[in-house]
Amino acid sequence: MKKRITLTFPKRAIQMPVTYRLAKDFNVAANIIRAQVAPNQIGKLVVELLGDIDQLDAAIEWMRSQHISVSHNLGEILIDQDLCVDCGLCTGVCPTEALSLKQDTYQLTFTRSRCIVCEQCIPTCPVQAISINL
Repeated sequence: MKKRITLTFPKRAIQMPVTYRLAKDFNVAANIIRAQVAPNQIGKLVVELLGDIDQLDAAIEWMRSQHISVSHNLGEILIDQDLCVDCGLCTGVCPTEALSLKQDTYQLTFTRSRCIVCEQCIPTCPVQAISINL
């Protein structure tokens, strides 16, 4: 089973080897989608966890016991076609190529099934045509 979650680390837990512990202690694979981590600051990770449902639940409970905030990402990316100017800036930051420009028309296309909701496209859009529906 897969779960996409956001982890928020307190300053004192920022150096904890969380992905190592998830793999070693819980047999849960963690694919880091986005990371904002710096010494002596609150850190955030968007990760996709893969494992058995019971192992995932145990891993999430362990993270919470370590004072790591865990929130489930259930949103989806929305693109307002009326606002979009097809500039293509969002395509450069999309790690899964869910956003691309058609070669013949240079119009933005969005392949929702490829989107991992990493939200990197949202601040990149100069006309704020991209948002997330939570």
